[in-house]
Amino acid sequence: MDLQHQALRSGFRQARQTPRSRHRDIAQALGVSEGELVAVHCGVFDPLESPLKARRLRGEWPQIVAALEALGEVMALTRNESCVHEKLGVYRNTSVNGPPGHRIGLVLAGAIDLRVFYERWAHGFAVEERLADGAEQRSLQFFDAQGQAIHKVFLKPASAVAAYFDLVEQFGDGKLEANIECTEGPAPKAERADADVDVAGFHAAWTSMHDTHEFFGILKKFGLTRTQALRLAPPDYAHEVSTASAHEVLNRAAQDGTSIMVFVGNPGMIQIHSGPVKRVEVMGPWVNVLDPGFNLHLREDHIAQAWLVKKPTSDGLVHSVELFDAQGETIAMFFGERKPGQAERCDWRNLLTSLGSESGAEVQAC
Repeated sequence: MDLQHQALRSGFRQARQTPRSRHRDIAQALGVSEGELVAVHCGVFDPLESPLKARRLRGEWPQIVAALEALGEVMALTRNESCVHEKLGVYRNTSVNGPPGHRIGLVLAGAIDLRVFYERWAHGFAVEERLADGAEQRSLQFFDAQGQAIHKVFLKPASAVAAYFDLVEQFGDGKLEANIECTEGPAPKAERADADVDVAGFHAAWTSMHDTHEFFGILKKFGLTRTQALRLAPPDYAHEVSTASAHEVLNRAAQDGTSIMVFVGNPGMIQIHSGPVKRVEVMGPWVNVLDPGFNLHLREDHIAQAWLVKKPTSDGLVHSVELFDAQGETIAMFFGERKPGQAERCDWRNLLTSLGSESGAEVQAC
């Protein structure tokens, strides 16, 4: 086993010599999960084998997240297979609710805005890596039971390094094993036959919503996947639009100065940007937002479906653009920036008007 671990560390070292190589891609090339690749860097080994060193953390996830405030300004990163969301800020106003096994956390710090599903968190590590330029990169990285990354926290120049070391000492696990046991993920949920769906009841529930957060409960009640729900939506509440819509939305928001919300997540985390976007650039298949404090990297070629969706709330209709991959998994969602109690922004609706007209959808005027 140690020879296998050594081979993985050496493979990582060699791969990181290639500019812009990423941990996730290296792990895939080496035939392991990203969590397993990080785990083999625990314990004692020759530093020449790899520039990375990891220390296992105890599974006290809500306490660790609450302790992040002491680090000051850091970069929060959440991703899925098709989109990476990076925000600069301070972790504040953390909370957790629900019984063990169903704990849901919040981080409501303005720039750092998170919805945390702790039941999916399985492994955590403090990670240090010598970069090609000799700089030391420090981070906290969290993975699910399949070894897939849920969330990462990277120290930045303004971060409190001493507080990072204090946190690692407080929550560090004494176990030095250079491996984690990965399990198979849950099987994808099969869609019910449309004929088995109570479509009339589903429509009534959709059109009676008072808050967009009710939508998940409606999906569960009627046994629907998200894309099936959009396909079976009440008339004029969901229209499929071009897969280029995400790029169009970002470009128009940048041109018009429209403040938007960008939701990106995975089963263990949703991370949200609220505010304007300014610099939008395309690099190969990636559509990127490259702003101070917010970066987004979206694989446009992974978008199999894009929908313009309307949901009623107590503050009026709310419109979103929702992106899905070929398996029906959510890639990202875009809304106009708003708070509960506020009507939807007129500039967001204006931005969506031409998008809707291309698909035959009507965007409600202000």
